[in-house]
Amino acid sequence: MMKTRNALTLALLLGVTSLCTSLPAQAADEYTMVGIPKLRSAWFNDYETGLKKAAKDFKIDAYQQAPASADEAQQVRIIEDSITQGANALLVVPNNASSVEPVFNRARGQKIVVITHESVNQPGADYDVEMIENEKFGRYMMDEFAKHAGGKGEFAIYVGSLTVPAHNTWADAAIKEMKEKYPDMKLVSDRFPVSEDRNASRQKTLELLSTYPDLKGVLAFGSQGGPGAAQALREKGLVGKLTVIGTTSPKESATFLKDGSLTESILWSPGEASYAMAYIAKMVLDGKRDQIKQGLEIPTLGVPTINGQNIIFDKPLTVTKDNYSKYDF
Repeated sequence: MMKTRNALTLALLLGVTSLCTSLPAQAADEYTMVGIPKLRSAWFNDYETGLKKAAKDFKIDAYQQAPASADEAQQVRIIEDSITQGANALLVVPNNASSVEPVFNRARGQKIVVITHESVNQPGADYDVEMIENEKFGRYMMDEFAKHAGGKGEFAIYVGSLTVPAHNTWADAAIKEMKEKYPDMKLVSDRFPVSEDRNASRQKTLELLSTYPDLKGVLAFGSQGGPGAAQALREKGLVGKLTVIGTTSPKESATFLKDGSLTESILWSPGEASYAMAYIAKMVLDGKRDQIKQGLEIPTLGVPTINGQNIIFDKPLTVTKDNYSKYDF
């Protein structure tokens, strides 16, 4: 009887061992997170890089689904599909804050976490992550411009349009910084709405160079202002003689940085944003929402300011001729 019992015990143990070795290892707390940026572009390649790093570091399943163009309806459809497919978190850079609100509310009604970027106080989101603080960003750009321009002389400010909130907030902060710290600097006009059209920026710069022969340079808020001004300097043989600072991606600004027609490009890393978004989403999914408060440290990124639902870093990225090759966006 004892031999029979021992044989049965051994058989059970062997069976359990066999079962355990045949089953795949189960990842602990593996959540599915979908990154949904505004569109498929070089800028958002870095966003995807950040997601991949987060997937590895935080042991989650994270991938990107991007609209082919900056189409708000297409973005909403991708969000809807991600909800249907059972995503645990949506990491979204909205094309339109209003159009995504209803689908965000639907997602959260199904216990799906929603984190946004470039959309402060986004209705329907759990949190919004920003890599720059707007006032500090505008002031920092002015300080960098003044440093390279020698702290004196006439210059111009470009924005995308007079109704783009971020550009004009940055411009306001830069002008405030100039008035407080650089009494020998002077704007030739309040601001010019040409910075999302390279040719318009180029033409305005050529016009200003003719009108203001002592112009010290251009501070451009908007992706095409810097390259357009740089092109004008090339045409006039003024490369290196004026300061041009803009907010253009490293890859797009590379050729201008290399020859000195563009002094610096100052922006932020979308990859750092997506990494932080994934970390915050995982905290919420892990039931740690109460720990998302002032003093929270996000791995590799540091301690942001937390203001309500907004998680705000002060991490401007300054791209120069010496470091542009480090960036793949």
